[in-house]
Amino acid sequence: MDLDIVFLGTGGSVPTARRGTACVLLRAGGERLLFDCGEGSQRQMQRSTGLVQLDEVYLTHFHADHYLGLPGLLKTYDLHGRTAPLRVFGPPGLRDLFAVLRRIVGRLAFEVELVELEPGEAVAHERYEVRCFPVEHKVRAYGYAFVEQERPGRFDPEAARRLGLEPGPDFGRLQAGEVVQGPQGEVRPEQVMGPPRPGRKVVISGDTAPCEMVRVAAHEAELLIHDASFDDAEEQRAAETAHSTARQAARLAREAQVRMLALVHISSRYHVPAVLAQAREEMSEVVAPRDFDVVEIPFPERGAPQLVEGGAKAARDQRAADPQAAP
Repeated sequence: MDLDIVFLGTGGSVPTARRGTACVLLRAGGERLLFDCGEGSQRQMQRSTGLVQLDEVYLTHFHADHYLGLPGLLKTYDLHGRTAPLRVFGPPGLRDLFAVLRRIVGRLAFEVELVELEPGEAVAHERYEVRCFPVEHKVRAYGYAFVEQERPGRFDPEAARRLGLEPGPDFGRLQAGEVVQGPQGEVRPEQVMGPPRPGRKVVISGDTAPCEMVRVAAHEAELLIHDASFDDAEEQRAAETAHSTARQAARLAREAQVRMLALVHISSRYHVPAVLAQAREEMSEVVAPRDFDVVEIPFPERGAPQLVEGGAKAARDQRAADPQAAP
């Protein structure tokens, strides 16, 4: 399953000409999950991925810079004739928020299913689940962990041949976990399969002070996307507002043995490379994505996550040049 992250909004609470407010698109195979939907998110899609037909939306909390783009997105879907239902998840209070938003959006031709999650609750999918966990912010807020299921070990065809089997349907049945009958007797999957391989994990902190729940949720994650609102000089201000400095985020990521840390929500008053340099004093694999950057996340045995600068826009340009190209 292909897995990547498109950064649609990487800025702080106020949008700028170069950075939108909080919005991250996770693409897992053919499924599209949006985490937060700040002001202008649908425009950010149109400038990069196209108007993505989302399967689910996850809101970390109900500060305006994390949900203000949702009414416009829902209305645009309606005007484009969407009929597929859309599930929206968030902390308790989500239904109250939508009671207000519906006055703006009006009647929709598709169903919006609202799901208020309790701390620790998981949303199950066929090959992964999305787990919510409480973080430390001024209001009730969640982080989310995308956790892929463990995968079967590698199939060893030479081991199967030594047990008398030939390439064909029996190889497939063994890989599916079935016992097959060979000329030398029963062959069990564990005789020809390596140890199970871990799935991938992506964690999105939302707005938070550095906290133990993020550290636990992000343990050995391929990618942690973390609040980095302040620099070292304003550590006290970060504590007062329940945000994090870039250095604090990097220290937490290092302790959690994260493979890559992506810093977001950096205040527009900072020079981002300077903030990034502070974080890299704690951990080397730190990036500060710009809007439309992509992080590709291969299976662990195939390498580390890779930042593709401007990757979403590059894919858009390729589609424009070749309309038959895959999205």
